[in-house]
Amino acid sequence: MNKIRLCCPCHFGLESVLKYEINKIGGENLTVTDGKISFDGDFSLLARANLRLSTAERVLIELGSFEAKSFEQLFQGVKSLPLEDFIGKSDAFPVKGHSLNSQLHSIPDCQKIIKKAAVERLKSKYKVSWFEETGAVHQLQFTILKDICTLYLDTSGAGLHKRGYRRNSNAAPIKETLAAGIIDLARVRADSLVCDPMCGSGTFLIEAAYKALNVAPGLRRKFAAQNWEQIPQEVWQQERSDAMDEIDRQGKFHGIGFDIDDEAIALTMENAKKAGVASKLEVRRQDISKLVQPDNSITLCNPPYGERMLQIREAEELYKKLGQVLSPSKDKACYIISPHEDFEKFFGKKADKKRKLYNGMIKCTLYMYFK
Repeated sequence: MNKIRLCCPCHFGLESVLKYEINKIGGENLTVTDGKISFDGDFSLLARANLRLSTAERVLIELGSFEAKSFEQLFQGVKSLPLEDFIGKSDAFPVKGHSLNSQLHSIPDCQKIIKKAAVERLKSKYKVSWFEETGAVHQLQFTILKDICTLYLDTSGAGLHKRGYRRNSNAAPIKETLAAGIIDLARVRADSLVCDPMCGSGTFLIEAAYKALNVAPGLRRKFAAQNWEQIPQEVWQQERSDAMDEIDRQGKFHGIGFDIDDEAIALTMENAKKAGVASKLEVRRQDISKLVQPDNSITLCNPPYGERMLQIREAEELYKKLGQVLSPSKDKACYIISPHEDFEKFFGKKADKKRKLYNGMIKCTLYMYFK
């Protein structure tokens, strides 16, 4: 297969982290825009991206872009794309997408036009009049932004944040891909000591272990494109084998987690066992007021926000407690994510650096203390 154009969406604010990851796995000709990165590769890189990228939300094949101010333009634009390169005559090809600041704003109508155009294109290529769509799913995904339509094929299936280890979570989990991005920004290494004083379902600790030990986050799950006839199974087998070989099983990483909730402690260990990193973690019940921050450690924390779990004033009291027990320094770095605009005031310390991030739809700031 010749070069194909791939695209990976990500959390706003993590573009630079994802760019580094894509360069590391061999992506070429990167184009970075808000919330996504496009790059060139082949089927091997497609599989590698799904398996190894920790901050990407999914891996898409970028089929093409064109102006679409009318349904006729949309129809002809889709019909001109080489869908037969990826979609077989028995494959299913459902359509979904969104439109923003464009003349074509009815999503159901756009879906119908794109589906019709795809059918007409494939009818002409396969010389058939009807598609049963009983084969592997090839999800077509469109975005129409300022009258420019881009059509993609989703190779991931379930979002890449679904690693396969966290089937259960507590009331306010942090998304695995966002946690991985924060861990990258915190510079977690093979010999790092990581502490989470409010570990919840263990996401920070598990993702930190993955990063430190060079564990590909997608090793414990499958992807939609594994069922595609167009990609040889040997490609997936080789990429999985290579990823397994590169795990650092001798890494000295250690994670320490605390939570006031016994169920959270049990949940963290359950998820850690599923993730295969339980031997690297130490988790126990403890109130935040009893925390003693370990020397030469990195503390990662996603305290309750107030909007969903606690009243805002209770959250503010929690930030004060954190400030009393955490003493950030060069040897005791702290990375805390919060949506509260006055977090630093309640925490009692001004961050060395801040970064705007989104946790779901919640606008947050990552407060970084490392000096």
